[in-house]
Amino acid sequence: MRVLLVHPSPLMYSEIYLRLEPLGMERVAQAVRMAGHDVRIIDLQTHSHPELFAELKAFKPEAVGFSLNYLANVPEVIDLAKAVKGRLPDCYVFIGGHSGSFIADELLEHGRGTIDCVLKGEGELSTQMLLKAIPKREVETVPGAVTLQGKGPAPVLLENLDMYQPARDLLKRRRKYFIGELDPCASIEFTRGCPWDCAFCSAWTFYGRSYRSATPQMIGEELASIQEPNVFIVDDVAFIHPEHGFAIGQEMERRGIKKRFYLETRADVLLKNKEVFAYWRKLGLKYLFLGLEAIDAEGLKLHRKRVSMGTNTEALEVAREIGVKVAINLIADPSWDKERFAVVREWASSIPDIVHLTVATPYPGTELWLTESRKLTTQDYRLFDIQHAVLPTTLPLHEFYSELVETQRVIARKHLGVAVLRKAAKRMGSLALDGQFNFIKSIWKFNKVYNADRQFADHQKPVAYNIRPPQPVAALSKERSELYIHPKPKRAAGAVEAAAPAE
Repeated sequence: MRVLLVHPSPLMYSEIYLRLEPLGMERVAQAVRMAGHDVRIIDLQTHSHPELFAELKAFKPEAVGFSLNYLANVPEVIDLAKAVKGRLPDCYVFIGGHSGSFIADELLEHGRGTIDCVLKGEGELSTQMLLKAIPKREVETVPGAVTLQGKGPAPVLLENLDMYQPARDLLKRRRKYFIGELDPCASIEFTRGCPWDCAFCSAWTFYGRSYRSATPQMIGEELASIQEPNVFIVDDVAFIHPEHGFAIGQEMERRGIKKRFYLETRADVLLKNKEVFAYWRKLGLKYLFLGLEAIDAEGLKLHRKRVSMGTNTEALEVAREIGVKVAINLIADPSWDKERFAVVREWASSIPDIVHLTVATPYPGTELWLTESRKLTTQDYRLFDIQHAVLPTTLPLHEFYSELVETQRVIARKHLGVAVLRKAAKRMGSLALDGQFNFIKSIWKFNKVYNADRQFADHQKPVAYNIRPPQPVAALSKERSELYIHPKPKRAAGAVEAAAPAE
């Protein structure tokens, strides 16, 4: 079967900070290819809609699968699904991905018959089974499949992460992917899942709090095959188990692999396993992202981070001692007033680390979606991008955006100001000589992208598709397993409990 996999366009923050290769789609593509299908990929982060339509005309796919990891891409994906059906009426159109898994029924409703199936859960195995089931008209037997005619059994986890290496050869314009000054940048997955249960996050609800690791040998083989000099490790929390991190590093040393790395982790994991992070600094670790989320105990409790401010502060000191550049995320709550923004600006300006702000956003699949008492002020999917306020703001909305943008501008000036850019001139010159302009272009886009008028105007746009608001708050079980996409595997319970803090 001829299969075309499509990744939607970039979101607002992607215009500035990063553009990542669609690693999950590449892994699905490899699984599909190994099952004997002819597969291609179009990434609309680097391609245009006319290029997609040209590919449809030339390739004439029998099945088109859309990746839907972010809610803000829902309208685009639905419109494209309708466009595919209009051009190729007999083509089977399906949607997968993280966010798509939590809103399968409403996607089918919005599609009005143009979306044949939504695949919930991980895509490697289920996509293989779906493509096998389509000619037999047995789609409702596929784990995770949701159609207008019925639903399949629960999604299945990929137990062996070594099975399908990303089909990077299918992805064109690879030099368009970057994260900060790591330009160009590939992505890699060492582990999958998260054993913590932060209220604002849906990683743990998607994976059923499971946690799996690829073998160091296979990771070493994959790293050796990556052509880019920079690599983003996409794990939700890197190096929960330090022995795994050391084993990967030793495999890299044995193979003579030299890369520059960017990864994400938690403050408590960094403190507990600081030796492995120090070791990776020697291997090429340049940037470390810490989701602190808040600067006081009250905020940490709200997000159920299960760490203290003392732990966060100590972790920042350890990261600086190791010699990696730290990027911090803080969640701006719509309830913030001018005084609160001023406090955050002062705090962010007082530390040497990079600080990013995201806006508190309840998402389907998060516990916050079910327990947040404040009502949504919009049902426009496009605004659910952690850059817009979808909950009532204490300040008038435009004023909230003005404070948010000013805070981001003050923070950015510390890292992208004239003096800093002079120091970075050598690096920028080197990138330009290599034909890499992603990072350079992003610097000059800040005022255009982060603009209170633009963000406010986004709320005034006509809305074609409305997100379903959450149902009335209902009591959840202690484990909150009713939120899970993948049922929690019983045999992995010991490993999960060992990795995660006590309830």
